[in-house]
Amino acid sequence: MRTLCASTLIGEFFVIGFAGLVAMRLGDLSAGTVWTVSGVAMALCLVLCGVLTRPGALHLGWALQIGLIASGLVVPAMFFLGALFAGLWWASIHFGRKIDEAKARFAAGADTA
Repeated sequence: MRTLCASTLIGEFFVIGFAGLVAMRLGDLSAGTVWTVSGVAMALCLVLCGVLTRPGALHLGWALQIGLIASGLVVPAMFFLGALFAGLWWASIHFGRKIDEAKARFAAGADTA
């Protein structure tokens, strides 16, 4: 699960950075405000990559997904991209757990044989 979730977060890192560039041109927000919010979100992506196995990290990831969708209020394309990444986040968790379970079953079978 960790690998899939981290891959999604790295993709989000870049999308947030590019959305920050767009927000500077589209919105009435100052560059400092845009880069403070974008920078915190980008840093959160990187930090989450390292702490995905800790309690609460997946919930924090969901909060990031909600924030990404909400950024569509400034950059309308982010409604779509945020929903897309929320779907990827769900898929990363769902299928990542299935992969982890399959690996555990395989390892248990290899130990008994």
